Amino acid sequence: MNGDYQILAFCCQYCAYAAADLAGGLRLQYPPQVKIIQIPCTGKMDVLYALQAFEEGADAVMVAGCLPGDCHFLEGNYNAVRRVERVKHILQAIGLQPERIKMFHISSSMASRFVSAVEEMCSIVKELGPNPLRIDPKVVSEEKGDESE
Repeated sequence: MNGDYQILAFCCQYCAYAAADLAGGLRLQYPPQVKIIQIPCTGKMDVLYALQAFEEGADAVMVAGCLPGDCHFLEGNYNAVRRVERVKHILQAIGLQPERIKMFHISSSMASRFVSAVEEMCSIVKELGPNPLRIDPKVVSEEKGDESE
């Protein structure tokens, strides 16, 4: 598999996003296929956000928040863990591998842990292959060409 895959990372602004920012400041390299979405707290990450990411063609979703017990919003990261588990059950029910979503606990000073989490998600995607829900743009353009005839 080439590097043509997409991983969406929902990152807590206080911890995981800060760790990603620190990784950039330290010039730590990680795969560019990861798109980071900063959210106030991983507890704000809704099940529907993750499912929509898969529907839109993301190959994997990572949710990265504060360390257990250190959430700025007290229990937001625990709520996120429950939501990630819910998404895993839904993915399994619709025939997608539940390994495509994973929760990580990363503090703001753990830049290397953020990089290793991203690399872990990339290796999972390489092992699983592309998201079968992803629509190939070539096929869509060919179908549109058939409709106009």
